[in-house]
Amino acid sequence: MKTCERFGRIKAGYERDISYLTNYARRHEGTVPAKSSASNARAGKARMARELARHFERCLLCG
Repeated sequence: MKTCERFGRIKAGYERDISYLTNYARRHEGTVPAKSSASNARAGKARMARELARHFERCLLCG
């Protein structure tokens, strides 16, 4: 699947945030902030999927 530059920038930004939150949750396992970070990471994955799908259907280069 060939995608445009913007698609890659959107995906990279979300993946960076998700990995930061996931790593924090792993380092501080069992604490309330870690549980919150894990939850935010899951929500971030859903937001990324929605954003990329929206971009893909509207972009002339990707779709």
